[in-house]
Amino acid sequence: MGIELGDIFRLYGDAYRLKYGAGLLPSHRQAMRAIERCRTPDLGGHVYGCSNCEEVYYSYHSCRNRHCPKCQHEQTEEWLNVQRGLLLPVAYFLLTFTLPGELRKLARENQKLIYGLLFRTSARATQKLALDPRFVGGQIGLVGVLHTWTRAMFYHPHVHYLAPGGGMSADRKAWLPARRNFYLPVKALSRLFRAAFQRELKKTDLYAQVPEKVWREPWVVHCKGVGDGQAALKYLAPYIHRVAISNGRVIAFEDGGSMEASQVTFRYRTSDTGQLRTCTLSAEHFMQRFLQHVLPRGFVKVRYTGFFGASVRERLLFLQQLLGPAVEQEPSSPVAAASGELLCPKCGKPMRLIRTLDAVLCRSP
Repeated sequence: MGIELGDIFRLYGDAYRLKYGAGLLPSHRQAMRAIERCRTPDLGGHVYGCSNCEEVYYSYHSCRNRHCPKCQHEQTEEWLNVQRGLLLPVAYFLLTFTLPGELRKLARENQKLIYGLLFRTSARATQKLALDPRFVGGQIGLVGVLHTWTRAMFYHPHVHYLAPGGGMSADRKAWLPARRNFYLPVKALSRLFRAAFQRELKKTDLYAQVPEKVWREPWVVHCKGVGDGQAALKYLAPYIHRVAISNGRVIAFEDGGSMEASQVTFRYRTSDTGQLRTCTLSAEHFMQRFLQHVLPRGFVKVRYTGFFGASVRERLLFLQQLLGPAVEQEPSSPVAAASGELLCPKCGKPMRLIRTLDAVLCRSP
């Protein structure tokens, strides 16, 4: 097994905490400790034995932290199962709203505020433009997720929205389909998004820190069709519980005896050409680049607006009845339908539980 994110934090997490001390955000400290302890004896677990070949297997508990690369697959599957019940039998679109580079330092230092503004103003701008009868003419629904990194883990905050191609009429009795292969004009949407963000930021003490040219330059907004609802969910699902880097992308580690001298190499695929590239950083800078994507504690990174909102869910149910069933759901995988028995990694026979291991209670430094 190769080097993993948890291994790097276990090796140099204490040194990192010692160096940055009180300057380390509580959310970063919490994520580090969770990743370090994930699936180790610290969290407890179970011991299984195989009656066929006498193999003994230790199964340690997961940390369940949303930034841990070991804990995200199951959560993604759970999310997908819920979202399939919200689908409509129409074409879907993916919209992406990106903060300008000049606002990224401000966003990094004021995450809850700026991320919240990014969500609210982008959704508000989209709904405002969609009300125009030239495009949709009614209330739309959006499922949004915050994403803060590039494939090389640089800081790049943006929001992805999945939107059904159409909306609900003002009297809430009819479905108003969007034009075929077209949802909203992105240039107009970009201007509305920028204006909405500017208005909201003016209400805070941060507005004076933004260069005036930011409000004159075009902001980046993309929109593209992603097929039916099932295809749309597949497209968005990786953004929901994916973390800044998976363990499989860490390909080399050279221990230099300190976090400054040790080197971590990971691979990534360029967004423009799709080519595989590698990046080598010191362990310290690698941890820094990862931790800048840890979200503030309690921040909700997936949000539902319009007729997807929890308080108006009856509108979505009406639309589902009006439009008919969505695309047929994919059958559950054989693994999900299995009995849940743990199989011996050596001979493949069912294993039996021998004993439970208690968690090791320790105080984070």
